[in-house]
Amino acid sequence: MMDYMGSDVTVVNSARVSFGKKIPRGRIYLTEKDENLIKYLAKHKHMSPFGHCFATFHVKAPIFVARQLVKHKFLRWNEISRRYVDEEPEFYEPKTWRGRSKDKKQGSDGVVYPKAETDFIGYTSLRVYKELLEEGVAPEQARMVLPQNTMTEWYWSGSLDAFADMCNLRCASDTQYETRLVARSIGDQMKRLFPVSWPELVKVNGYQKEKLEDINKWEDANPVNQAWYDGDGGELFE
Repeated sequence: MMDYMGSDVTVVNSARVSFGKKIPRGRIYLTEKDENLIKYLAKHKHMSPFGHCFATFHVKAPIFVARQLVKHKFLRWNEISRRYVDEEPEFYEPKTWRGRSKDKKQGSDGVVYPKAETDFIGYTSLRVYKELLEEGVAPEQARMVLPQNTMTEWYWSGSLDAFADMCNLRCASDTQYETRLVARSIGDQMKRLFPVSWPELVKVNGYQKEKLEDINKWEDANPVNQAWYDGDGGELFE
């Protein structure tokens, strides 16, 4: 986590501004009515109030993970470039190798023990990469010999609802494990920043209806009222 803006209070105030209402200045906790409003917004897909909260992460992961995550829309992405950086690269080496899924075209299943030599993944490429640079080849071209397990890093920024969309997809049990690790790490930090909104927006792998203490450790961590508001929602905005 590099930076963030907003809180659950921001979501409530952004929704109530239509009625000329807001939480009194200085109050950082939510009432039951405030929480029910957030639930109502999430249930009925009123996403714009969640779009006023933002977060920025500095992520380091293998290239093959980054190329899956970069596809998500509405998230800003700035990545290190080996056109400009020619420091010695790092490589990701898995502790275990997973087997190919038998019932899906993508995905994995179980563990395999390949006979192929895997102790030096990337290091042959590293030797060639260094030799090319020493012989005067431009970094922007020499980088093509580096493998998919080369580590990269990027700044990733977006709104609360955009990161929730990403985690709803990437935290599912059938997604790639390495990609899921990044998404879960982001999700763990987002649910501490937005302890009411995040569980309502993200509904996979343990995020359902969780009640967490927020980063300011409010006085009591009372259970969230799980009952949806059954009316048209108007009273929640007052």
